[in-house]
Amino acid sequence: MKHNHLIRRGAALLLSLALVLTMLAGCSNGGNSSTSQSSESSSSIVSQVEESSAEESTAEESSETSQLKPEPRTTEESGEEDASQADAETKEITLKVVHGDGSEKEFPISTTAETLGEALEAEGLIAGEESSFGLFVTTVDGETEDDANQEWWCLTKGGEMATTGVDSTEISDGDVYELTFTVGY
Repeated sequence: MKHNHLIRRGAALLLSLALVLTMLAGCSNGGNSSTSQSSESSSSIVSQVEESSAEESTAEESSETSQLKPEPRTTEESGEEDASQADAETKEITLKVVHGDGSEKEFPISTTAETLGEALEAEGLIAGEESSFGLFVTTVDGETEDDANQEWWCLTKGGEMATTGVDSTEISDGDVYELTFTVGY
C-alpha cells in the first residue's frame, strides 16, 4: 500500500513536470498554435503516466500475491524429480565375508549407493587405501590383511572373481557379493 502511494506521488510529479515543460515550449514558440499542441501533448503525457502507474500497481499486487502462494510445479520439473528419485532407488544387496580363520558372516545391506564401495563404506564394513585404481581394500569386518604375508581380500560375485574394484562395481537390487580373505598371489 505504501508503495502505491509513492507511485501515485511520482506520477503526480511527472505530470507537473510535463505541464511545466509544455508551457515552456509554448512560451518559446511565441504562444502561437503550439499551445493547443502543448495541451494535447500534456494530455498524452498524463495518460501515459496514469497507465504506467496502473501497470506498476498491478505488477506490485501480482508480486505480493505470488509471494504468498507457491507456484505450481511444471511437468518438466516433476519429471526431473521423478528421475532423480529413480536414481536414488533403494537396493537390497548381500555381502558374504569369509574371514582368515574360515568363519563366514553374511551382511544384508539396504542402500541407495550406486557402487559396492560406497555401500560397504557407508556400512563401515570396509576400509583401505586410495590408489590410482580406486580403493584398495585392506580391512573387511574388522580383519586387516598383511601384505608382507601375501594376504589380500578377493572380491567375487556369485563365485566369479570381479573384474572391477569395489569403487567401480555397480550394484543392482538382489546382488550377492563375497569378500574372501586370501593368502598368496
